Amino acid sequence: MPSANNYRALLRTPGVAAFFLPVSVGRVGVAMTSISIVWLVHGRTGSFGSAGLVTGAFAVTDAVVAPQTGRLVDRFGQTRVLPPALLAHAAAVAALVSLVAAGAPVVLMAAGGALVGATVPQLAALSAARWAALLRGDRAAELPAAFALESLGNAVGYLVGPALVSALAAAGHAMAGTVLAASLSVAGGFVFAARRGSAPPPPRHDGTAGSGTRTVRSPLRGPVLVLMGVNLALGVYFGATQVSVTAFAVEHGAPGAAAPVFALSNVSGLLAGWLYGLRRWRTAPSVQLVAATCALALGTLLLLAVGSPFGLGLVVVLTGAVIPPLLVVCTVLAESSVHPSVLTQTFSWLGSASAAGSAAAAGVAGWAVDALGARGGFGLTAVAAGAMALQACAGLRVLRVGGRRPARTEPAAG
Repeated sequence: MPSANNYRALLRTPGVAAFFLPVSVGRVGVAMTSISIVWLVHGRTGSFGSAGLVTGAFAVTDAVVAPQTGRLVDRFGQTRVLPPALLAHAAAVAALVSLVAAGAPVVLMAAGGALVGATVPQLAALSAARWAALLRGDRAAELPAAFALESLGNAVGYLVGPALVSALAAAGHAMAGTVLAASLSVAGGFVFAARRGSAPPPPRHDGTAGSGTRTVRSPLRGPVLVLMGVNLALGVYFGATQVSVTAFAVEHGAPGAAAPVFALSNVSGLLAGWLYGLRRWRTAPSVQLVAATCALALGTLLLLAVGSPFGLGLVVVLTGAVIPPLLVVCTVLAESSVHPSVLTQTFSWLGSASAAGSAAAAGVAGWAVDALGARGGFGLTAVAAGAMALQACAGLRVLRVGGRRPARTEPAAG
């Protein structure tokens, strides 16, 4: 039976409130960063093309560098890696703001955006890793509820953050939005890092000099590769949906309808994520993933048939409700499939796959919309959802047997 006690028990766990509240504040800042760069550059140049170039540089370096940052965290620990990373992020944002204020060439602005992306704190991955460390052993069954709480925190951040940035930009304070985004990310991150008691300890490295073996703990195998494929397709789904919904609203003479449609999707997702975490599920996570991806694939087919903004709103309520449980199940499967010493970089790889898919889809969906109208974009959305379902079904056996295994060893070099 659903019970709010799941969430209450989690939040009463010693040390949880001390890290979950500041990381939630930091999440709002992270959610603001990309859109704040768009408004910052557009406000100075008047060009969305230039803003897109700088934001694209931000997205690419974020996707590429995040797993490497996660690898450093797994090796040296959150409390040693996060503070200097936050200082680097603050410096990168200051450099970008200075370049934009000085009217620097767009190429230099893009370089500044790339630095911001390379240093953006991976707070969601770090927070998920803390939950996994706190709930091992007898409390492992609570992990789905914990990851549902994480999903809710992310969803709230991406509701509040972009809205706040847009309001500041509309009032003529685009630069303030960028500064506020960095301030929230850095402040929340520093308080999070200061809560050392809940941080997972860095692993003890096996294999000393002369031992003849070394531990191999790469997450890029088996279940994680399947999950990365699912997240890549999910990123394509997000990117294509954003472009296609906007184009559909414009085609039907109601450009203002796009915002309410996105809001409906977000609200239904928040509610579904909350309800998902209220109960403990007996169905295997791998089966849940298949069910969620198949439901999303069927739902996206309805997008090809809608004929009005009202009908579109009804469909996105259904599809939006599938996303949070799907993300939670992916996180649960990732946590159970890798050694704890590579958990942060595993979460970062999944996030990078999704970001890469979203970035690639934006351009492809734009071409599809120009050539075929909004339904062309929705066609790409349906293909992405279908690819998710196929990968989940094809990888079902791999995901089922991908539970935690001891680290493998191989002969040491030399």
